[in-house]
Amino acid sequence: MKKLKERWEITSNFQLIIICVVFAITGSLAVWLAKPIFNFVGFDKTTVSGWIFWPIRIFIIFPIYQILILIIGALFGQFQFFWKFEKKMLYRLGFKQFKDK
Repeated sequence: MKKLKERWEITSNFQLIIICVVFAITGSLAVWLAKPIFNFVGFDKTTVSGWIFWPIRIFIIFPIYQILILIIGALFGQFQFFWKFEKKMLYRLGFKQFKDK
């Protein structure tokens, strides 16, 4: 846990626990919210090949997750941590304007 706290530049175990809880809630909620989107479109594992279904599902869940991580992180008082995390991820995906200065 010490290495993780150093890597994320956090100081307390409590903050580490809150961050892990936010990650857990966000992941579960993103997957849960994607289900109605797929139902609305009529997209189902039984009607579409897995080779098509799973990449599209991940493509849909990813932006939902990115928005939720900031919202839920803010609700738990960790917006600064998750905004920094988000900028780093977006930069790695090719959005150069999110580079930390």
